[in-house]
Parts: sequence; structure tokens; C-alpha cells
Amino acid sequence: MTDCLFCKIASGEIKTDYLYEDDEIVAFNDLGPQAPMHGLVIPKQHIATLNDLTDDDAQLIGNMVLIAKKIASEKGFSESGFRTVMNCNADGGQSVFHIHLHLLAGRQLSWPPG
Repeated sequence: MTDCLFCKIASGEIKTDYLYEDDEIVAFNDLGPQAPMHGLVIPKQHIATLNDLTDDDAQLIGNMVLIAKKIASEKGFSESGFRTVMNCNADGGQSVFHIHLHLLAGRQLSWPPG
């Protein structure tokens, strides 16, 4: 997808410091953080929404969660806690239509978020 912001970040076309990178996934800091630690974990493959996932994507989604856990641990948030969130479509809070997992930590997080 040539006009997708996250595809451009994942491909390196838009430069950012990665928190994590492998062949399938990158993670980076959110530009509008909602917590002291607010990272985004995204697949390099363009998948617009959670509704577009197939059974073949199960391992990819599992790896995204494990990477978020790894980043939280490396940043020292395993014990105090962290939140992971995935939004789907506009009413679900999704603003960039490339699936992404939010990793939030570093302060007491309330429920509902906001």
C-alpha cells in the first residue's frame, strides 16, 4: 500500500527509531503518547483492520503480543504492569488503517481508557 503511513514506517521510507524489528514485525514509539511508554507493534505486511485477519494470521498476532511483552520487560514495566490494545475501525478508535497493537505503561491506567 503506497499511501499507508505504517507501511512507510515499516519499510523504512519514513525514518523512526525502532523499539524492535524482525522480518515480520516492527515496533516504535507512538507520536501522540497516551502514557509515558506508548509503543506501537505492527506487522510489516499491510492488514487494514482486525476484520481482515485470517486463520493464517494467528501466529503473526501471537508474535505481536509476545513482542509487546518483551518490550515491556526490557523497559522495566513487567512488574508494575502494562496495557495492550488493538482497535478496529473508526467506532472502535482505529485512526490508521493498518493493524497495530498499542503498548502502554508507566502510569496507573484507568478503565475505561481516556
